[in-house]
Amino acid sequence: MPEQGTGLATSRQSRLLDRLEACSYAPVLDLSAYLGVSEATVRRDLIDLEARGLIRRTHGGAMPLAQITRDFPNSERLTRHAADKARIGKAAADLVADGDAVFLDAGTTVLQVASQLARRTGLTFVTNGTDIAACLAGAGVERLYVTGGEYHDMNRSLSGPLAAATIRRFNVDRLFLSVSAMDLGRGQIAISDPALAEAQRAMIEIAQEVIVVADHSKFTRSALAVIAPLEAVDRIVTDTACRDCLGAIPDALARKFIFA
Repeated sequence: MPEQGTGLATSRQSRLLDRLEACSYAPVLDLSAYLGVSEATVRRDLIDLEARGLIRRTHGGAMPLAQITRDFPNSERLTRHAADKARIGKAAADLVADGDAVFLDAGTTVLQVASQLARRTGLTFVTNGTDIAACLAGAGVERLYVTGGEYHDMNRSLSGPLAAATIRRFNVDRLFLSVSAMDLGRGQIAISDPALAEAQRAMIEIAQEVIVVADHSKFTRSALAVIAPLEAVDRIVTDTACRDCLGAIPDALARKFIFA
């Protein structure tokens, strides 16, 4: 049934936008309580606002369009959500079996995985991350392979066609993948720089198990370049704060989550 009073709807949508700008992300249930209207009304407002290019709907909620992310440099990201990343790194490292061949994608959360695995013996490492290579080499790991490729200082990675070609010459048991955004609504994992996505797709091709490591902030964003559909991901290791970002998700997807 059409809503009466366009002035009332406009005022409500203005408040809704203000709320999203303040919170960066909000579930439909929270917006319903904040505005004092039904969830169905909130969903209609979100559809309208998305059509006008003002917000991005996600699984169970919405974010302002400004939240489509552009990554910070590694030097800055190292200090963001540092405690969460450390817990994620430890939980993710526990998934690695003795004797595994492991690919470690460039990224600050994956760096935490690397620092945990560097203490173990009998593992083989492949990486496109220069920070990760330095961490592993400094620990004296037994077998370490570093891809070639074009150097990107933003996340200290080697990527592009040369990196992708090199990556496809390996087979690994587990891949720890870094992402800019986990878009549950669209069923995608994404990264801010399209130049990095090609190498990441190659990583997924060669891995028996694909593990995304991402703190809760990655679930309230979108990013420019799609890496792969969520179906390509076997496990998602994140922090407990992410529970509030998820809302109701299908059981098949929920089973992929490990909370650190």
